[in-house]
Amino acid sequence: MLEVSTADLTKLQTWFSPSFPVGAFSYSHGLEWLVETGEVRDVSSLRGWIEGVLLHGSGRSDAILLCAAWRAAAAQQWSELQEIAALAAALQPTAERRIESLGQGTAFCAAVTAAWPHPLLDHFRQTSPREIAAPVAVGVAGAAHQLPLDALLVAFLQAFAANLVSAGVRLIPLGQSDGLKVTSMLEPVVDEVSRQALADGLDDVGSAAILTDIASMRHELQYTRLFRS
Repeated sequence: MLEVSTADLTKLQTWFSPSFPVGAFSYSHGLEWLVETGEVRDVSSLRGWIEGVLLHGSGRSDAILLCAAWRAAAAQQWSELQEIAALAAALQPTAERRIESLGQGTAFCAAVTAAWPHPLLDHFRQTSPREIAAPVAVGVAGAAHQLPLDALLVAFLQAFAANLVSAGVRLIPLGQSDGLKVTSMLEPVVDEVSRQALADGLDDVGSAAILTDIASMRHELQYTRLFRS
């Protein structure tokens, strides 16, 4: 059972709100190309694709990286944290996915540092690369403000899934009720991925969602695009 204080809950709701200034709404994670081809066209196919991303793709890998970053930051193991940040950046399979993760991560870190300053965040920014992948930025910020790792991880994954649902609602298009149905169906998946990530380590990072990487590559060449990835 997650034990989250009112102050912690307020931060989590704010940091992972769709209005938080990281530009999440402008990324589709390759979904736009899949809608263009007809591979994702309704509630069932949208749910299946996002579930695959969470269980076997970047959702799973990012969850493990977030946990590793949180633990390294909490222990102030700076050299290890730098290695985690470099690994997270290097794992991005395409140019657009790199922009998606590093753009949001860097923006997240800047926003949290400006509104919730902390010496640990300042030190991290002084010792780490200029651009930070999203899971690393979230893990470090959560550790700095002593947010429970399990709650932070669930909030991160749910926000990631919800953003993809929102992209699907706009692209397919689907009604808001259908979008909420997909979000609801993904709740146990978010729980499963978060529970497993808490027990995994960096050696467990890996992806089997090859088609999501191909979708991102094809999106880079897509003629008409609404999203940046």
